[in-house]
Amino acid sequence: MAYGQPWVWLFGGTLVMCLVMILGLLYIILRYGLPTFWPAPIVAITTLDGSRIMGEVVRQESYQPDESALNKLTEATRQLATHYLRDHYGVAQRELIRTGNYDITQTHHQWVSDFEMKQTELPPWALLIERTNQGRFFGILQKFIDGTAVITEKPEEAWRLFQEHHDAIVKLVKQIEHLNKQELGLLNHRVKKAEIAVKEQEIRYGLDSQQRAKAQTQYQETIKLQQARQSEINQQLVELGEKSHRYAIVCQTIQGVDKQINLSEVVRAFPANQLGTAGKWGVYLSRWKEFISDDPRNSNTEGGVFPCIWGTLTMTIIMTIFVVPFGVLAALYLREYAKPGLLVSTNRIAVNNLAGVPSIVFGVFGLGFFCYFLGGTIDQLFYPASKVFGPTFGTGGLLWASLTLALLTVPVVIVATEEALAAVPRSMREGSYACGASKWQTILRIVLPRALPGILTGTILAMARGAGEVAPLMLVGAMKIAPELPVDSVFPYIHPERSFMHMGFHIYDVGFQSPDSEAAKPMVFTTTLLLIVLIAFLNLSAMWLRNRLRRKYLANQF
Repeated sequence: MAYGQPWVWLFGGTLVMCLVMILGLLYIILRYGLPTFWPAPIVAITTLDGSRIMGEVVRQESYQPDESALNKLTEATRQLATHYLRDHYGVAQRELIRTGNYDITQTHHQWVSDFEMKQTELPPWALLIERTNQGRFFGILQKFIDGTAVITEKPEEAWRLFQEHHDAIVKLVKQIEHLNKQELGLLNHRVKKAEIAVKEQEIRYGLDSQQRAKAQTQYQETIKLQQARQSEINQQLVELGEKSHRYAIVCQTIQGVDKQINLSEVVRAFPANQLGTAGKWGVYLSRWKEFISDDPRNSNTEGGVFPCIWGTLTMTIIMTIFVVPFGVLAALYLREYAKPGLLVSTNRIAVNNLAGVPSIVFGVFGLGFFCYFLGGTIDQLFYPASKVFGPTFGTGGLLWASLTLALLTVPVVIVATEEALAAVPRSMREGSYACGASKWQTILRIVLPRALPGILTGTILAMARGAGEVAPLMLVGAMKIAPELPVDSVFPYIHPERSFMHMGFHIYDVGFQSPDSEAAKPMVFTTTLLLIVLIAFLNLSAMWLRNRLRRKYLANQF
């Protein structure tokens, strides 16, 4: 064996292990993330004791029932179960059924063991209805209702009428949401802004000041305009509400309970047992579209993650805008201008150690320095009404979250930039000096352009780490549900003081804080998959830019 060969095998084996672990992680995420939205058949199970269960099979597993599980069964069922377990060496199979209908049964899921099953069916007119509230509903389609009149009691005809009217009802619901969120939201925002202006003038100049009286007049005018417009909007909402509540369907649960559901409450419905391959793909793609472009609902266990995508993207871009200039300037000083000595060595050690500080420590620092100290000072100086209406900048928000993550990732940019600057050949600097260029001209025109690919490599690493961090954001701005996006069409368009939703925090919330953990589990993998895709998109954009710069300076790449 040649000298050093064992170490080569050790290093190669370590690399293979790392790759296997990364690929294994990606496989698990893809394995459980991609099938999340694929429609499953709806099974109706009759047990030996006569009870009936209907829903989707979520999971199957083997287990060993103990005496306590058998004692819950009736006498006849327990005897059959005992014989079954004796024949199968004490091991049974069981299925976890997602039963839905929480507003009726107060349960989301139910385990059914194979020794309890008497009969399993696939009812042709079993509908899966995804509702705007109260989660999924499983039932047999019975009737279609127009107002108070029953149009038909035949499932085929009721389903045809549902498909005929549902799209129009969904458009009406979208109009209602637009009026409530956009129109009424904008009116309330203007009134709130005018009210805050009155309080600010009162705090600054006194209760009897002219400034306060002027602001009060503007506030009254705003109220009058708001009331007139709100009356029009309320009238439109009443008309749209009557139209959207016109049609309904009646479904019967497997236990025989009739449930009337307005079409305006239905996000999506389909007879799962009648879907062909094209129908399943249609539902699958429709669910992905909703997941990417819609708001979450039902405690984040259903619906979309659009606010999370928007919040993560905005925060990462703002963080990058802060961290890159700061990190590059610090590295330039350390590499090009600072004289070697105790102070520079101390700074380099501090930067390297900063990279190893736990991220939650940065969150505590961001909460104390940015939110309480800096934000509180800004509120005292520029937003005196914050004492009455709550802090504006003196609490968590997009700006403070971006700055906190910029501090967390700045060591990565500094180290990568220093390495990139050191890789520029000394001969190029000396050639520039020989031509009469100053130190700054040499740095600006010779060194920095050739170091840009390396600087962008550090930027890519910083973006990847910043976009995936969660712990600091729990303290400085990320929320479970943020009522407004940090970027919208209202002036000044970017609202750095607003809280926001973040995909990493969303994964934590859905995975560990959800009231329905079983329903939330697939959403964890799906959101994780989407977060990886988002980070990959950001990284690929930076790599595309880096490669363009590398080709430009191909002769001097490092």
